[in-house]
Amino acid sequence: TQYKSDSLDRHIRLGWNVFSYDRGEFIFTIPPQLRASEKWYQGTADAVYQNIYTIERENPEYVLILGGDHIYKMDYSDLLDFHVASGADVTVSTIEFPREAACHLGVLEIDRNQRIVGFEEKPKNPKPMPSNTQLVLASMGIYVFRTPVLIQSLLDDAGRDTSHDFGRNIIPNLIGNTNVYAFNFKDMNQKDAKYWRDVGTLDAYFDTNMDLISIDPQFNLYDKEWPIRTYVRCYPPAKTIWALEYEGRVGSAINSIISQGSIVSGGRVRNSILSPEVRINSYSQVNECILMNGVDVGRHAKLRRVIVDKYVRIPPGIEIGYNPGEDRRRFTVTESGVVVIPRNACFWD
Repeated sequence: TQYKSDSLDRHIRLGWNVFSYDRGEFIFTIPPQLRASEKWYQGTADAVYQNIYTIERENPEYVLILGGDHIYKMDYSDLLDFHVASGADVTVSTIEFPREAACHLGVLEIDRNQRIVGFEEKPKNPKPMPSNTQLVLASMGIYVFRTPVLIQSLLDDAGRDTSHDFGRNIIPNLIGNTNVYAFNFKDMNQKDAKYWRDVGTLDAYFDTNMDLISIDPQFNLYDKEWPIRTYVRCYPPAKTIWALEYEGRVGSAINSIISQGSIVSGGRVRNSILSPEVRINSYSQVNECILMNGVDVGRHAKLRRVIVDKYVRIPPGIEIGYNPGEDRRRFTVTESGVVVIPRNACFWD
């Protein structure tokens, strides 16, 4: 990534330090090098094009391209095996998706041999699957390329006036000219329905997080066979305070995820996610919220459907998420009404 990449770099560098370079295993996070261009990344394909020297240096037989804002569980070896066995130049991982919700995705058409014969990126009227008119075959934004095909496609696209995007430009240009196949996503989430979410918008991010605190979440965070890796400092356990003898301070957290180092000190938390080191002070109410690291919610404050960035101090007595007009005047509010509070937010005029 090219924008505020430090926390993402730390997540990968420290959370995934399980590989041995001597055995050919490594993860490199590469900020923009400005070798192929003096401009910042102009699109998903341009981001790979500007790092084409890395691909040429490593000289792999195949390259796997992934999006960074998708949530799913997948064994990529299944995809690669299909790609090799089919003799494809490019393979796109696909999932059946509800037609009414597919206007922000890439929608595919395939023949009986799984070869892709049509592709539309974010169509207003998605073409349904012949076998089920309520569903479409959607691209997951996951691609396997034969390396020569990828390099030539990137070089060709770089010389054109395009948005330099895999979904909008690279894949459509290859269909009909090369062997482009669709792979049927094999879900490792161990649920009845396949799970894949694009969290590229604030509303999608919020809804996906809220699913995690449901009684039976669609995405299993507690799968011992598929641990979620990241870097987390050593914090003390989470704590709630229930002290009626101290001014009736009753701390509670219901249907919520409370991370280590957090203290619910007499406030009430419902249907929310608290990151490490969050402090919920007495008599405050937090409902359907996502609070990032180090957030401090003052006494008697009330928050509803709010995302709060790191280390924000919510003033005592304030109400956020209860007055749409006032919320829009002071903060960013999404289409579905979720209030977003950034760092260094100003709460008073």
